[in-house]
Amino acid sequence: MEAREPVSTPTPIPGLLLFELPVHADGRGWFKENWHRSKMLDAGLPDFGPVQNNISFNALPGTTRGIHAEPWDKFISLASGRIFGAWVDLREGPSFGVLFTAELTPGQAVFVPRGVGNAFQTLEGDTAYTYLVNDHWSPEARKDYTFLNLADEHVSVPWPIPLSRAVVSEQDKNHPRLDHVAPMQKRRTLVLGADGQLGTALRQAFDADRTVDFAGRRDFDITSEDSFRSLAWRSYSTVINAAAFTAVDAAETPEGRTAAWSINAAAVARLARTAVEHSLTLVHVSSDYVFDGTAEVHTEEEAYAPLGVYGQSKAAGDTAVATVPRHYIVRASWVVGNGKNFVRTMAGLAAKGAAPSVVDDQYGRLSFAVDLAAGIRHLLDSRAPYGTYNISNGGPPQSWADIAAEVYRLCGADPGLVHPVSTAEYAQPGTAPRPAHSVLDLAKITATGFTPPDGSQRMAEYLQR
Repeated sequence: MEAREPVSTPTPIPGLLLFELPVHADGRGWFKENWHRSKMLDAGLPDFGPVQNNISFNALPGTTRGIHAEPWDKFISLASGRIFGAWVDLREGPSFGVLFTAELTPGQAVFVPRGVGNAFQTLEGDTAYTYLVNDHWSPEARKDYTFLNLADEHVSVPWPIPLSRAVVSEQDKNHPRLDHVAPMQKRRTLVLGADGQLGTALRQAFDADRTVDFAGRRDFDITSEDSFRSLAWRSYSTVINAAAFTAVDAAETPEGRTAAWSINAAAVARLARTAVEHSLTLVHVSSDYVFDGTAEVHTEEEAYAPLGVYGQSKAAGDTAVATVPRHYIVRASWVVGNGKNFVRTMAGLAAKGAAPSVVDDQYGRLSFAVDLAAGIRHLLDSRAPYGTYNISNGGPPQSWADIAAEVYRLCGADPGLVHPVSTAEYAQPGTAPRPAHSVLDLAKITATGFTPPDGSQRMAEYLQR
């Protein structure tokens, strides 16, 4: 019985999938659904986002083209005729040089991942070879191709029609043998905002990964259109955005309001659009300030209700990122890393024997940057389902005054020097409103296999360093 839905079969080349497509024939000819996104996804095709459709018409049997590895993914099928297809993995890694062959008619299709060499030989005249790709071809893109000679002795493609009798271009005849082919490198990961507290922690988390690039503001200014235009986005598969305007009180001033919306909202929307255009995975760091703090514990599904300009700009950025098909919004609270932060300030005051007034009616948990970075890497490495994840450290909720007292104790100072005050007592003109409760529910991130360490344990280690 003829299958009514497409069916995929894996091959020896990782990511290369062979499909059987239903072809409905009658006395008039035949019909098939050559591309049906939802059905193909159900059959196992990655949601690769095609943007261009090309057709290669081949008049003569024996026309042979390839072996070309291109810097994008392809979905290949036939509109007419019959071919012998050959695919060689030319990506760096253990499967480099692996060959897979198959005969294709209009009833078959193949998904070819970026970096897998593609070649075919027509077995009938008037063969129309059609393919969808997920990036736009340009003359500049050709420098990113990797080529292999059709007659390479190591791979030894069993061409049905010997190459001596085939129709082959001079250019294809002169491609290098396998031992002279430079493998196509994996797409890279780009970390933006790499000089901040979280950016520094991300540098450490990905220190041994040579496929990760780090860009501080001098390298890439997310508010600059020139930065977006000058970057070779084709080289990347993932962008981690750790850049943000985080001066909560300054955001309430006329200058700060403009800067907050420019960096946290407008630039993030531009980054989200770029991610969609180039089929990137976008990781974006959010904040507890997108909530008003009415709920004592915030889940990922809670509706936005920001109190101040900073939270409003962050909520706007989150909304833009949520439109990206492959996104992770990582929501954190009270971040502590290698830079100016509350814990470091309290430690400095403890060393001086100062007696600070600290708010005791705002509750949350610290998010140490080292664990936030580890959680981000975990989401990417484990390929967790896309969406929003809360990541802070674990342990019981604390007020700012509780945390200050603990810092004093760990520093050998008298915790009694910390003077608890209410938010109303502490507030000064120009102080931004803050959520009373910033505790993030961690059930979703824990379910992926990542359990953030207890905040008290991490703070003791932080202060020791």
